[in-house]
Parts: sequence; C-alpha cells; structure tokens
Amino acid sequence: MGASTADDAAVYRLNDQIAIVQTVDYFTPVIDDPYTFGQITAANALSDIYAMGAKPLLVLNIVGFPVKLLSMDVLVEILKGGADKVKEAGAIVAGGHSIEDNEPKYGLAVTGIVHPDRVITNAGARPGDALILTKPLGTGIINTAVKGKLADDGARRAAINVMTALNDRAARVMIASGASACTDITGFGLLGHLYEMLAASGVGGRVFLKDVPVLEQVRSLASMGIVPGGAYRNLEYLKEWLRWDNHIDELEMLILADPQTSGGLLMAVAADQAEQTVRALEEEGVTGVRIGEIIQSDLPLLHVEE
Repeated sequence: MGASTADDAAVYRLNDQIAIVQTVDYFTPVIDDPYTFGQITAANALSDIYAMGAKPLLVLNIVGFPVKLLSMDVLVEILKGGADKVKEAGAIVAGGHSIEDNEPKYGLAVTGIVHPDRVITNAGARPGDALILTKPLGTGIINTAVKGKLADDGARRAAINVMTALNDRAARVMIASGASACTDITGFGLLGHLYEMLAASGVGGRVFLKDVPVLEQVRSLASMGIVPGGAYRNLEYLKEWLRWDNHIDELEMLILADPQTSGGLLMAVAADQAEQTVRALEEEGVTGVRIGEIIQSDLPLLHVEE
C-alpha cells in the first residue's frame, strides 16, 4: 500500500505473518509549552499507525531548531515530551536527525507492524456502514484563538487534552469491531479525510451535523471570526463534492472543515455493530459518537444534514 488512496501510512508485506507500516509527520509549534508540544506531535504521528490497525514499534525524531535564537533547554523539553508519549504507546525512540532552522520544527517517523490480513485501510467502507468518530472537533479553531490570546484556559486545556490523547484504545476497539475502513482526522478536517475515505472506497457518505461532537467554546470563537485559513482552503477544495442542507450556515461548515491536530479516528463499521462499538469505546474511556453513514454512490459525494 502506497499513496494511491491517500491512506494514512505505507504498508509493506515482509512475509505471510508480518507487514511493516511506516509514516512521518512534523510541524511547527501549535502551543507555547515545549513539553506539551512534544507530546502533541508524538501523538499526532503515532495516530497514523493506529488508523491502519497496527502497533507502533520504533520512532525516529525529526528536528529543526534555531540554536542561535532559543535555549537548548527548549529542545530538551520538546524531545522529552515526545519520548514520554512514545513510551506511553509502548514504542521506542531509536534516534533521529536534526538541522539548524529559523523556527522550531519537530516530528517523528514511525514504524509499526501488523498482520498483512488485518490491515485496516481507508478504502474498505461499504454502503450501510455507520461512521463513528472518537474525538470532538475544534482544536484548530482553539489553537488559533490561543495564538491570538482570545481563548481562556478552559478552552486551551480542553484542546490540549484532545491533542495529547493517544488513539491506541480507540484502535483496539476498532479492530475488535471488525471495522471495514478507518482514517484519522488531521489537517484536512473531518470533511476532507472523510472525502478521502469515500473516494478510496467508491462510495458516498452522509453526516448528521447535530451528532458531530464539538469542543466547548468552539462555536462562539468561530462566530467571532477566529478560524484558521486551512478551514477555508479545505472547504474550497471540497466544494464540488459537498451537498449541504439549506439551513446549515458557514460557521458550521467551517467547523466541519477545521484542520485538526492529533484528532480522533473516523471508522466505518457495520451498522449492526455500531451501538456495541460506541459502548466499547465508552468503556475504554474514549469519546465514541455515531455521526453518519456510508451510502451507495457512483461519486464520492458527501451529504451534510442537520
């Protein structure tokens, strides 16, 4: 498996029992605290492995750092945050590479393993499947507000809790549920990553706006115009494939397109397994909400209903 279906990671079969799964992700700080930034970045990179139904094993750090502008203590804290999150995932930081850069950048290349017959891709969704999301939306909007000093500590802390949470427990439930497809929600927002699933699977989808979980204060912040530019770009890119109920306003559209950092898993499971899957997620302490369904369609059309 490569890049042809815009899946979350590459998969290479070694033999009949083991396939390796590889991914890489890095970005500039989304939060001022270096340790927390390291945690968020690690959770975000590991998420691609979990979305494929795989287990992370080895991690390599990728670092760009302005050594003439910032204390090396900042870098130490970033790496410590990443290492602690990798340890929580049961994987190992085995090294990495760094360069001098004009601004801090941190990320991870992650290698995991999975049985070749148990890979979960974004290309297997089937008409009738239920769509289940495992984290609320809104981290992009809150992070934008934090940078502008317009978000209170409650909103900031709620976003951090979402972004630092691993998707490991959600992945275990997903695997047990026999999910037909999965992706994680990151920079293309809920709509963008769901569209990729629909296009890869040759189906359409329906999302029920009232059921989509959203962090507190996100709607009030968005109503003030505090929306990252990426949300507008995501909507523009997808406009050909989106079908909206008449009464859905632009604010709600932007929230569904909000670029997420270390977002949840979006899984497609058989409709008769949906209720049990949501209960299993709750028992694991994970948010699990049925937000829509897969429908028959010759085009990857995405219908958003109230």
